[in-house]
Amino acid sequence: MTAKPKDAVPAFSAADFRRRVEAHIADGPGHFLDYGDHRINPGIQADLDAIELKDAAVLVPVIDDGDVAHVIFTKRTSSLRKHSGQIAFPGGKLDRGETAEFAALREAEEEIGLSRHFVHVIGHLPPIPVLSGFRITPVLGIVRRGFELTLNPAEVEHVFEVPLSFLMDPCNHLRESSSFRGFERHYYVMPYRERRIWGITAGIVRSLYERLYE
Repeated sequence: MTAKPKDAVPAFSAADFRRRVEAHIADGPGHFLDYGDHRINPGIQADLDAIELKDAAVLVPVIDDGDVAHVIFTKRTSSLRKHSGQIAFPGGKLDRGETAEFAALREAEEEIGLSRHFVHVIGHLPPIPVLSGFRITPVLGIVRRGFELTLNPAEVEHVFEVPLSFLMDPCNHLRESSSFRGFERHYYVMPYRERRIWGITAGIVRSLYERLYE
C-alpha cells in the first residue's frame, strides 16, 4: 500500500476545503444554472426571469476540526413567514449598502451569536436565484473552535453540526420532486439522523459538492 505523504491534507478537513474553494474560484466560479437544483430543473430560468428578486446572503460555516470538518446548520422557528421550520444556513436579506459577506456575518451574529472574530471568509459562490423570491449569495467561511452560540429564539429553534464528509458524499444526496406553481420541481434531500436537509440549503450543499468534489 502506498504510504500517505506526511504533508498530505485530509480530504474533508477545513484546510482541504479552503484549498478546493480557492482553486475553484481561481478557475472561474461558473454559472449557477450548471449546478445544484438548477441542473436538474431545465427550463427554470424562464420562471426566475418573471420574479422580482431580493438580494440575500447565507454563511456556510465550516468548522476547523482537524481531519474532518463540520458544518453548522440551523432549524428555523415555525413562526417565521419565509421557510419556517426548515433547515438553513444562517443568513437573510442584505440591508442597504451591505456586501454579501458583511450581511452573512451580521446575520450569523444576530441569529446564532456566532462572532465574526471566529470566522475567516475564504470566498463565495455566485448568487443563486430561487423561486421564493431571493437571490442568495453563499458566503464560505472557516470557523475556529472556541466560539459560543446564543440563539435568537424568534428566528432559530436550534443548531446542529454535520460532518463535511457526510455532506460531500453523493450517496447521501437523495432526489425528490413535488408540484410547485403547476410544475414538477426536483430537489435534493439529505437526511441526517432525525433531521431532513432539503430545499435551497441542500441545493447549496449539492452545488458545493459538484463544484469542489465531484
